[in-house]
Amino acid sequence: MRRGNHTDSRGFSQGCIYCQKPLINLHLAPSMDNEFEKAYEPKTYEDDIYSAWQESGFFVPENLPGERKEAFSMVLPPPNVTGTLHLGHAMMLAIEDLFARHARLSGKDVLWIPGTDHAAIATQTKVEKLLIEEGIDDPKHTLGREAFLEKVKAFAQDSHDTIVGQAKKMGASLDWTREAYTLDTERSEAVVEAFKQFHEADLLYQGLKVVNWCPRCQSTLSDDELNHKETEAKLYTFRYNKDIPVVISSTRPETKVGDTAIAVSIDDARYTKYLGQEFACEFAGSPLRLKVVADEAVDASFGSGALGVTPAHSKIDEEIAGRHNLPVLSVIGEDGRMLDEAGDLVRGKFVIDARKAVVEWLISEGLMESEETTIQNTPVCYRCDAIVESLPKKQWFINVNKPFAYKKPATHAIEGLEDGQLISLKEMMLYVVKEKQIKIIPSRFEKTYFHWIENLRDWNVSRQIWFGHRIPVWYGEGREVKVSKEAPENTGWTQDEDTLDTWFSSGIWTCSTLGWPKKTNDLATYHPTSVLETGYDILFFWVARMILMTTFLTGQVPFKDVYLHGLVRDEEGRKMSKSLGNVIDPLDMIAKYGADATRLALVIGGSPGNDMKLSEDKIAGFRNFTNKLWNISRFVLTSVEKIERVEKVEPRTLTDKWVLSEFSELVTKTTQHLEKYEMSLAGELLRDFTWNTFADWYLEIAKIQRGDEKDKGTTDQILLYILERLLTLWHPFMPFVTEVLWKHFNADLPLIVGAWPTGVDYLNLEAKERMNALQEVIVAIRGIRATYKVDQSKAVPVFFDGDENNLKLVLEEQEVIKRLARVESVKASSAEDSTIAASSVARGLTIRIPLAGLVDFEKEKARLESSIAQAESEITRLGTQLSNTDFTSRAPEKVVNGMRDKLKEAEETKVSLQKELDTLNESRI
Repeated sequence: MRRGNHTDSRGFSQGCIYCQKPLINLHLAPSMDNEFEKAYEPKTYEDDIYSAWQESGFFVPENLPGERKEAFSMVLPPPNVTGTLHLGHAMMLAIEDLFARHARLSGKDVLWIPGTDHAAIATQTKVEKLLIEEGIDDPKHTLGREAFLEKVKAFAQDSHDTIVGQAKKMGASLDWTREAYTLDTERSEAVVEAFKQFHEADLLYQGLKVVNWCPRCQSTLSDDELNHKETEAKLYTFRYNKDIPVVISSTRPETKVGDTAIAVSIDDARYTKYLGQEFACEFAGSPLRLKVVADEAVDASFGSGALGVTPAHSKIDEEIAGRHNLPVLSVIGEDGRMLDEAGDLVRGKFVIDARKAVVEWLISEGLMESEETTIQNTPVCYRCDAIVESLPKKQWFINVNKPFAYKKPATHAIEGLEDGQLISLKEMMLYVVKEKQIKIIPSRFEKTYFHWIENLRDWNVSRQIWFGHRIPVWYGEGREVKVSKEAPENTGWTQDEDTLDTWFSSGIWTCSTLGWPKKTNDLATYHPTSVLETGYDILFFWVARMILMTTFLTGQVPFKDVYLHGLVRDEEGRKMSKSLGNVIDPLDMIAKYGADATRLALVIGGSPGNDMKLSEDKIAGFRNFTNKLWNISRFVLTSVEKIERVEKVEPRTLTDKWVLSEFSELVTKTTQHLEKYEMSLAGELLRDFTWNTFADWYLEIAKIQRGDEKDKGTTDQILLYILERLLTLWHPFMPFVTEVLWKHFNADLPLIVGAWPTGVDYLNLEAKERMNALQEVIVAIRGIRATYKVDQSKAVPVFFDGDENNLKLVLEEQEVIKRLARVESVKASSAEDSTIAASSVARGLTIRIPLAGLVDFEKEKARLESSIAQAESEITRLGTQLSNTDFTSRAPEKVVNGMRDKLKEAEETKVSLQKELDTLNESRI
């Protein structure tokens, strides 16, 4: 993986040694002059910076400079071409770009592939709604298949263009030269080949089975495409006929017109004498023949302990029917209406109306024994929210339980499996995760994954829609079937009308985007991919299917790690929705606060698998931090005598040694956190060092050290050494502002291909301990000043007494104390104790500050006593209200909890004020 250098020693652009195209030099990008504005304005730089990155070619791995032996690859979970990106997508882009930029800076051969998903049902449904709004009542049949699909494709293209623009606004360093689409030519060829291979291995079959059917979308759905709504229902207990002795219970009496058996528990003695008997009757206008069977699926404690078996409209009942060789009778149609076979009473009625009719009939016939209210989970379509029916349909299924012979690839084979070893898809999906060949982060989701896979049914891959990959199956005369993308040469062949489940094409996303089924260099270099980053809500929709398909087709896992992020919620923890008016548009936030601030708000404070609360205030706060980094850099770069890149420094003072030690620790810990996908922890460390250690402490001390000629040069070197590397550490989090600042170092290459800090080994535990002691002393002095409201402009004398080592320390570092604590003089003496002095203790030292002339004791005492009285009044008021049970029982819980919080705050305030008053009184003794 030899790489070429794109710039000469002066930083001017040369051509790419691979494509020979000229590459833009970031130093010459528009809006990037050498003047330092007082505040960072993202709008001034972001678009130009992104264009410069893209034109540089550094998003493309072949163009990366230097030797890069270790590959890092990642596919972008393809957003659906149904509209625009939301905050969940923005979080995904921020996290994944952080992964990619860190890997690139670490010298890895980075490939991050972009793409979009045709999202068959979602996109087709969206376009149908839009066309209906335009006045076309039945778009599909009015326009016809080809014309309708042209409308869908045009919509998908517009959506794609919007999505790409938004990804660029987020700063995503994707290799746009390799962009893919689940319906493009290369992916279509891969889908056909995948279908063919599953079919040839006898893992893909066509069968008549009960499937999930959405009457509104007019298509099948997989089990994990169902949502379940908790609804109130009626559990009816009744008889089929007065002559049938068995009583059954059901929440859906309308389906009983399709029953072919009565099932009881195998251990239920109440029904033993009826087992094997058959009863003939007419139920609600439908003639039935019912056989009594005992089955393990029946719960004797539910209802009457006997269930009507409806094999055509329940997957559980279908399985019971299979075990007992029962007939199947369909009574519900694809439009959600009862079929002719359902009988005269309910024929043509919608399910809900049919239920009412059957209940009325049961009551009128004296067959209803009881009704009770119960709660049930009603399956609804995840796209349109319509109630889903279970119907028997002839569909294509992937058999997850049938063993196949594992084909061991030449490289990256699944460890522990031998070539030709028999294993089922379900067993494979469990094996690769149990054996840690795929690591799920956080690991608690492994339990959920295992539960789902262990209960996995055969995957129905057929969909009854027009938009998508047409099933590559052709039917000839008689029973001839051929799998092919194109029609067989001779005439008389017709293609299957259905399309494939969207997840079939996205299930091969890691390998199809790298060229599979062709044996490409990309596939050999970058597969399996390093990590898949996505939301925990599609662990089963997508992640599990990728494991299923890729392990079979390639003999490899699709990725080594799975990082699951949570959902983005509002500051109250609610889902964002238009109806609540709490939606935050990431593009609005970028326009207002910049991409860097938006990215930081989506990364810091989050953790894998957990939902994140987000508010505009949080984003605004990170805008302030972005400006802080800008101003820190501005101070350093405009105050040093010469801006240069420093490779090594020789610390002279205590604070030099301390800050370099802290920075060494920062580099080590940040690297460790990022390698473990702990982005928030890494960001919090960086923020604390930048704002606290570097800005609040070292920069202030540097101003003192620059007054000493022997220290000035060293101080400048340390400032430059740390800033250069600090910008690199921050780059994956906030790439735009760091790239703008980096150009002041006049480096040959932009920061996007800089080098992650290594060899930063200035750890000095002694300096750290001494500086910590000095900081505690300074904080104690500041505390005294704050407590007594000493004017910040007044320098005060300070007297120290106590621990000899620390006394020596404060005397040696008294210039630092004077500057950072506004101290006039530092003396080691107890003889000059003032009769009116405030004191504090830190590190074994007693610190005294004479207060005469600095504090108006009577005024301060009056203020404190007044504030204490106010706090006591608030405590009494709130306590009275909260002790009133009549009030607390009627008031909203949110109001009561708010009052309790205020009471606690008032009590804490009183304690704090009383402590100040006691200290004030003691200081006058």
